[in-house]
Amino acid sequence: MANENMPEIDPALQPTPEDLNFDLKEALRAVHLIRTRAPEDGFTVQSLGEERTGHAVLIDESGLLLTIGYLIVEAEQVWVCDADGGATEGYVVGADTETGLGLVQLMGKLNAKPLPIGTAKDLHLGDRAIVAGFGGCAQSIAVEVVGRREFAGYWEYLIDDAIFTSPPHPFWGGSALIGHDGTLKGIGSLFVQEGDADNEGNAAREGNMIVPIDLLADMKEAFTTHGGRLTPPRPWLGMFSAEASGKVVVAGLWSGGPADHAGLEAGDLVLEVAGQPVTCMSSMYKMIWGLGKAGTAVPLTLYRDKRIIELEVESAARTDFYKKPGLH
Repeated sequence: MANENMPEIDPALQPTPEDLNFDLKEALRAVHLIRTRAPEDGFTVQSLGEERTGHAVLIDESGLLLTIGYLIVEAEQVWVCDADGGATEGYVVGADTETGLGLVQLMGKLNAKPLPIGTAKDLHLGDRAIVAGFGGCAQSIAVEVVGRREFAGYWEYLIDDAIFTSPPHPFWGGSALIGHDGTLKGIGSLFVQEGDADNEGNAAREGNMIVPIDLLADMKEAFTTHGGRLTPPRPWLGMFSAEASGKVVVAGLWSGGPADHAGLEAGDLVLEVAGQPVTCMSSMYKMIWGLGKAGTAVPLTLYRDKRIIELEVESAARTDFYKKPGLH
C-alpha cells in the first residue's frame, strides 16, 4: 500500500536537509498516505470517482489528520499509512466546503510527532518552502512562493489569499507546505498555471495552489466541537464555471443539482446575478452568496443561442446532496 504508484521526483528538486534549521526527516514522518472509498452512488463520484488517494498531515497528538476535502467527502472507508508502512483505519471528522480542508481521525496508535501548525501570513513572493508528500524527501519538492492572491475555483469555491508554489508537486492532493521554520503553512489542493504566457511565447509557470493553514482554526473548532459549521450554509447552484476576458460561462453541471433542474446548459454565458453584472467568477460567487442562505432563489440572466434568457435557480446546501457516512 505504501509506495504503490507513487510518482518519481527528480532528485534535483528534492529538499536538502542539511540546508534547514529543523529536522526535516522527523517533520516528514507527520505526512501520511490516505486512501478512501466513497459509495458507488455517492453524489461526488461523478466528478471525483469512488477511490481517492493523497496525503494527510498529523496535526495533534490525538491522531487528528489534516488533508484536502475532496479526498474524504462522502468517504465510507478511510485507510491511513504511516512512514513505517503500517496501515490504520480512520474516519472522517469533516470536509469543509468553504475552506476546502478536511479532517480525519486516526483510530490506531501514533508512530509520528504532529507537525507544528504555523501561519502563512509571513510567506511572501520569492520565499522558499517545501511541498511534502508521503514518502520522505524522495516525495518532497523544494519550492518557491510565486503567488499570493484570491482564488476562485470552478466548483463554486473561493478563498481570499491562496498560496501558489512552483515547481509543481506531481501528486499534490493533501500535501504539506512546510516553511523554513519547520511549521505547516498550508495544504496542497491543485495543479495550476500561475500567470500568463509572455510575448516571447514562454508558457505560464506551472505549480500548485495551496490552501493557507490560517483557514484551519475556525474550521477545526466547528467540526471537532459541533460536527460542522454553525453558520447557515451558502447557496449552491451545482454548476462548473470558467472565465475569460471578463466573461463567465457555464462549463458543466452537477447531474441532478439545482442548476441542472433549473434548465441551465453548458455553454450558457452568465451576464447577471439578480440584476448585477457578472465580470468574473469571484464576483459571481460573492453576489450569489450575498443573496442569503442555502435555499434562496438565485435569478440569473444568461446569453444562449443569440438570445437573452432569464432563469431562477432554487439554490441548495451542497452537503444535502452528499451521502452521509455511518456514525462511529
